[in-house]
Amino acid sequence: MTIAIGDKIPDVKLMKAGEAGPEAVQTADYFKGKRVALFSVPGAFTPTCSAKHLPGYVENAAALKAKGIDEIACTAVNDAFVMGAWNKASGSGDITMLGDGNGDFAKAVGLVMDGSGIGLGSRGRRFSMVVNDGSVEQLFVEAPGEFKVSSAEHMLSQL
Repeated sequence: MTIAIGDKIPDVKLMKAGEAGPEAVQTADYFKGKRVALFSVPGAFTPTCSAKHLPGYVENAAALKAKGIDEIACTAVNDAFVMGAWNKASGSGDITMLGDGNGDFAKAVGLVMDGSGIGLGSRGRRFSMVVNDGSVEQLFVEAPGEFKVSSAEHMLSQL
């Protein structure tokens, strides 16, 4: 079942790159007491993700925060090392990269895609959401192969 507006974010473990290596992040703790703009990409360093999705959130970070967003986070079915390297290469300190290496979060929110035809295996779909104190306030899920409603620009227009 796909997560919906009003639902609580499932409590799963994600990983982020830390100074001393991967650090566990429990979603229940991470999303508690703040308003987070979360976007999900099929994979770090993939074409649309690197050329449009991440750069849009980097460029619009200040505007999102001016609209009441406390933090901006990105998740993908990649490990914390890849997510950390992608942020260093293309991101910013305004984006928290949360690796979903096992796909647990993608599965828990019901937004999994089959990328095996292009060698990606099971991945998270492209989507974005506003999570307010652990509950989904807004949700934007892309149709397969599209990049429209999960963009930072679209999210800004909805805030």
